[in-house]
Amino acid sequence: MRFRKMHGIGNDFVVVDATGEDGFALAEEGKRRAAEICDRRFGIGGDGLILILPADDGLSDNSALRFRMRMYNPDGSEAEMCGNGIRCFAKYLHDNGLTDGELELPIQTGAGTLTVQMALAEDGTVDTVRVDMGEPVLVPSRIPTTLGTGDGPLVSVGLPLSVRDVKVTTVSMGNPHAVVFVDDVAVYPVAEVGRLVENHPAFPRRTNTEFIAVRSDREIDFRVWERGAGETLACGTGACAAVVACVLNGRTGSEVTVHLPGGDLLIEWSASDNHVYMTGPAADVFEGEIS
Repeated sequence: MRFRKMHGIGNDFVVVDATGEDGFALAEEGKRRAAEICDRRFGIGGDGLILILPADDGLSDNSALRFRMRMYNPDGSEAEMCGNGIRCFAKYLHDNGLTDGELELPIQTGAGTLTVQMALAEDGTVDTVRVDMGEPVLVPSRIPTTLGTGDGPLVSVGLPLSVRDVKVTTVSMGNPHAVVFVDDVAVYPVAEVGRLVENHPAFPRRTNTEFIAVRSDREIDFRVWERGAGETLACGTGACAAVVACVLNGRTGSEVTVHLPGGDLLIEWSASDNHVYMTGPAADVFEGEIS
């Protein structure tokens, strides 16, 4: 199986072109294979396995839609979406000639169809990608969480844990997020608290957990505990959820630079269409094959 190792600000993935005849079988084996492939000692190593598949015509009437992204976490669970992953996905499509050179493409994901806009480096390869991440979901039942029963957003709601109580603001960007504001992300016990929040009964499908310290109206510091992966260097959907939470709590404006351990993302929650836009880099690491 041919693969390419890629990363988006340190969030690394094993990307496989599964558009051929074996694609369906590989997608069905994804859960089992992901754990082996993402193992950093006995496999290639990564925060996820991303498969490039043909679009499912039954899920959309968009004639321009040609590709579908599926992503598996290192524990074998399937993620609805991955913000850093979709930028790598787009770069792979362009740089490997799977498209006709288009710099704007719709991509089918488990969170719906998202549009990417690619910017090229001097050598003609994709350097950065801007992704229309769609509208944030704030209705508790759709995140999903049992912390609230109404249709309004849950903003800084108490969540009791065995080690400490935290306040979470819940957002879905196609996948669930719980955002926690802290004084200093560098010293906060992310692993201890993140693991408890991820598996809390209030989140029936588990949740990603973001820990945020606000620098200013336009900058925040960020660490994340990802559902099914643990702490990672970056999370694109998490950065989007964090900025939405910042706006809901009145802590920042709607256009924010998010400083993640792996690098920076620019996130904008647009007032004109209520969509969240994410801009950041995507990079190749190496390629090869695995038996």
